Amino acid sequence: MRSFPRHAFFLAMSVLVPACSSSEEGASSGAPSQPAKSEEQWKQEVTTAMHDSILVDIQAHRKATEDLAAAAPTPTGRGWDRTLDAAAIASMKEAWSRARATYEHVEGALAPIFPDIDASIDERYDGFLETLGAAGDANPFDDAGVTGLHAVERILWSDAIPAPVLAFEKTLPGYQAAWLPATEQEALELKSKLCAKLAADAASLEAQWTPAKIDIGSAYQGLVGLMNEQKEKVNNAAEGAEESRYSQETMRDIRNNLEGTRKIYTVFQPWIASKQGGSARDTTIVRGFEQLTTLYAGVQGDAIPSPPATWSAETPSASDLGTPFGVLYSGVKSAADATSDSSVVGAMNGVAELLGFAALADR
Repeated sequence: MRSFPRHAFFLAMSVLVPACSSSEEGASSGAPSQPAKSEEQWKQEVTTAMHDSILVDIQAHRKATEDLAAAAPTPTGRGWDRTLDAAAIASMKEAWSRARATYEHVEGALAPIFPDIDASIDERYDGFLETLGAAGDANPFDDAGVTGLHAVERILWSDAIPAPVLAFEKTLPGYQAAWLPATEQEALELKSKLCAKLAADAASLEAQWTPAKIDIGSAYQGLVGLMNEQKEKVNNAAEGAEESRYSQETMRDIRNNLEGTRKIYTVFQPWIASKQGGSARDTTIVRGFEQLTTLYAGVQGDAIPSPPATWSAETPSASDLGTPFGVLYSGVKSAADATSDSSVVGAMNGVAELLGFAALADR
C-alpha cells in the first residue's frame, strides 16, 4: 500500500481490562437503575455490530472486484486498444473505483487483523518493490509480484500517469514503465490472473470476516492509525508518492477513509459513553470528524491539490501554507496530532485507554 512499512506504528494490543464502570449519564432520580453491562457484554455487542457494519462494505468490495475482472477485455489476436476497447476499459475503471471506495471504508479496521490480505489488495507499487528489489516485476499482468488494486490501477491509467509520479517511480530499484496488455496472452493473464487474484482475495476476506476472527482492540487501533495516517497521505503527494497516484483519486480515498472510520466508530459510542470521561472525549472526536468533513468538502475534485513547488513539510512557509494544499495539510496535521487531547487522534487515543486498548506509540 505504501512505501513505508504497512501500519508499522501499531503496537501489540493489550488485553481488555475487565473493569466495569457505570454510565456517566446514570439513571434518573427515583427511576429503577439498570444493571451495568459487563466488559464481556460490551465486547460482544461491539463485535456483533462491527461485523454487521463492515460486512456490507466487504460484500460490495467483493462484487466490485468480480465486476472488474468480468469487464476485462480479451480480444482475439491482439492486445488492448484504447479506442477499440474503450467501453470495456471505462467499465473496468468504474468497477475499480467502486472496489477502491469500499475498501477504503474498512481498511483501517481490517488491515491489523488481516495484514497479508491487506498487503495483497492494497500495497503500493513502491512497497512491493521494496521486497522484490532490483529484479522488480517483469510481468505486471500475472498473479505474482505486484498485485492488488494499485497494480490494476497502474495499468488502466498507464497513459495518464502524472509527471511527478513518473519522476518518483523512476528512482525505485526494479522500476519499469506501465503499459496496457500488448498481446492476446497479456490480456488473458490480466483477466485470469491479476484481476482474478484481486477478486479471490476479496472473497477470502469475506469468508474470513466472522465474529470469531474480530479483534475489536486491533480494529479500533486501526481506526486511530488510519486517522493518524491522513497527514502522510497528503504529504506524500508532494513527492509524487500518494496512494491512488495513477488515477489521481487520493483525495477521494481520504474522504472514504473518514466516512468509513466515522461509521465504524459509532459502534463503539455506547460503550464509550458508559465510561467516566467518555462522553467528553466522544464529543471531541465527533467534532473533529465534522471539521475534517468540512475541510475535505472544500477541496475540489478527487485529487489532492497540487503542492507548491517550494513545499516543505518540515519548514513550510506562510505563503505555502496559504495554498489549497497547505490549508489541507495544516488541517489534517492538526487533526492527527497525537500529543493533543483536543485532536481527533489524541481523543481517540484517550478513548482507547478508557476501553483498555493501547494508545499509538507516538502519543
